[in-house]
Amino acid sequence: MPRFAANLSMMYPDLPFLDRFEAAAQDGFKAVEYLFPYAFSMADITARLKANGLQQVLFNAPPGGADVAGFNDTWGQGDRGTASVPGREAEFRAGFLHALDWADALNCPRIHAMVGLRAEGASAQAADATLVANLQWAATEAAKAGRDVLIEPINTRSVPGFHLNRQDHAHRIVQAVGAANVKVQMDLFHCQIVEGDLSAKIAQYLPTGRVGHFQIAEVPHRHEPGTGEVNWTHIFQTIDKVAADCGWDGWIGCEYNPADATTGGTSRGLSWARGYLSSQAS
Repeated sequence: MPRFAANLSMMYPDLPFLDRFEAAAQDGFKAVEYLFPYAFSMADITARLKANGLQQVLFNAPPGGADVAGFNDTWGQGDRGTASVPGREAEFRAGFLHALDWADALNCPRIHAMVGLRAEGASAQAADATLVANLQWAATEAAKAGRDVLIEPINTRSVPGFHLNRQDHAHRIVQAVGAANVKVQMDLFHCQIVEGDLSAKIAQYLPTGRVGHFQIAEVPHRHEPGTGEVNWTHIFQTIDKVAADCGWDGWIGCEYNPADATTGGTSRGLSWARGYLSSQAS
């Protein structure tokens, strides 16, 4: 049975961020993910996780910056990661080490290292070479703490200029890195927009052992499942079957904007998930 994690950066938009942990737990979630924790204290987030019986399963390394102020500011300035950007290796390392400190505090097993936008004037080959080198360094540091490093292909309609867009490209990078703790974050929203053929992609890549995490959102408007074009019942059955066959035991992050953003709208929009969440609770 698929296990779902609430994405607290996008779900429960009617609540302050720290109040979203309790809301997710009340809706039956046992795990959470989000973009960034860095604007809050480790103590505050750790307390929310513990009080609500939640497991932290994923968050992103900083999108840029060389210090705490930069880690919090660069997303708003347009940075979408530095892992593939030549000349910003020091920023990548500083941000990733900061993320490792947070992963230790939150007992989070995996960190998303954001690939970033293709740097102006940089070739695809230079971006790939930078990405591989940065990930090899990150894999070594993460392995010391027992953490996985994830990279995510993202569609260029949502993020124009993003360097990594396709599953096959992401898997070539992971293979080039050659570290068992570097894996692909398979976001089915982005995959459907760029490639489609989701069932075949799941069946192709999940048994490789190189998929570390799934994320979902409906296409085209990035709302909850059931509001667009994807047959999610079939997709979840496919994940369940392939996972059972290959021994995958990961999480599916609900990285969507609720169609109803008013008070209580996220909870009302969870009809698609009620059966799965009740099974997680039993």
